[in-house]
Amino acid sequence: MAIVAPDIGIDLGTSNTVVCVRKKGIVLSEPTVLVVENGGKHAVRAIGAEAYDLMGRTTNQFTDVHPMADGVIRDYEMALALIQFFIRKAIGVSHLVKPRAVITIPGRMTPIERRVIRQAALNAGVRKNGLNLVEKSFAAALGSGLPVSEPIGNMVVDVGGGTTEVAVISVNGIVISRSVRIGGVKMNEAITAYIKKDFNMLITDRIAEEVKMDLGAALPLKEERHATVRGKDMITDLPQIAEISTSKIYEALRPICEAILAAIQFVLSKTPPELCGDIIKNGIHLTGGGAMLFGLDQYIASGLGIKVLLAKDPLTCSAMGVSQLADNYELLHRLAGNTFQQSETEE
Repeated sequence: MAIVAPDIGIDLGTSNTVVCVRKKGIVLSEPTVLVVENGGKHAVRAIGAEAYDLMGRTTNQFTDVHPMADGVIRDYEMALALIQFFIRKAIGVSHLVKPRAVITIPGRMTPIERRVIRQAALNAGVRKNGLNLVEKSFAAALGSGLPVSEPIGNMVVDVGGGTTEVAVISVNGIVISRSVRIGGVKMNEAITAYIKKDFNMLITDRIAEEVKMDLGAALPLKEERHATVRGKDMITDLPQIAEISTSKIYEALRPICEAILAAIQFVLSKTPPELCGDIIKNGIHLTGGGAMLFGLDQYIASGLGIKVLLAKDPLTCSAMGVSQLADNYELLHRLAGNTFQQSETEE
C-alpha cells in the first residue's frame, strides 16, 4: 500500500472528463454523466462510460443526470459522486495521504462557482492544501505544445462541450481572454431543435451527437449528403424515421459558429499590437472536442484572414496540459505567482 497518493490532473468537462496520474499520463476518459434511481435518495446506478451505455435504454425508474452545465457544477451531490468515483478508479483508495490535484475550470467563473468546484473536489478526496484550479485555455495551450513561457503571443481557442475558451497567452500568463457558454452541447441542442421543428420528431442527445459527427459542418459542403435519423413522433408517440441533409444541419449550426467567431474577434480587438503580430505570424490554435466540427478551422480562418491550426488530438489537449502540471508542481507555483492576467467575460 502506497502511503502518499500520486498527484492527479482532472479535465472536468461538461460532456467528458479526463483524469491523468503523475508519471502515467491519461488513465481514463469517460462521459460526465450518471444514471440514478428515481425517488428520494437518488441512488447512483452507473457513472461514466457505463452510464452512457445505459442512456435512453432504461425504464422510467432511472434518470440520466449531467451534473455539469456550461462548464460549471449544476448538481453538487451528483458532481461529488462523479469526481469521487473517477479519482478512486484512477488511483485506488488505499492511501494514507490524499492526492494533490490540478483541475481545469472555465475562464468565466464566479467566485461562488469556484468555491463549489473546490469544495466538491475536497470532499471527493483531494488534499486540502493540494488543490489547484487552472483555466482550461491555459491547460489547452500547454498541452498543445505552445511556447507559453516565452514572450510570444499564443492564441488558443478551446471549443469544449459547455464553453468556448478564447485566450491570448504570453510569459506563463493569460493576457486577455473570453469565455462564452457555447460548445458541443449547444450544437447538439441546435440539431435537436431543428429536427423537432421540421419533422415533429424527438431525438436523444446521443443521436444528436451522432448526427453532428456524421453531417455537421461549419461551411456549406459542395456535395450534399443525407442520413436517416430515428426518433419518436411528437403527435402519435410512435417511432418515426426522417431523412436529413448536410445543408439543413449546416444552417442549424451556423449561429453557433458565428458566436465562436465573434468571441475570437473580441479577444483580438483587445490584444496588444505586439502580440497581434505574433498571432498573425504563428496562427490561431484550435483545440477541444467541438473543434472537430468539419470545416470549423477553415470557417474561422476565412472570417479573420489568419491561419488556423487544428491540434493533432483536440480532445486531449487540456488533459495533457493538466498532466504536465501534475508532473511539474514547480511550474504550477510559478503560475500562481503570475499577476500578468486579465479576464474579459461576457455580460
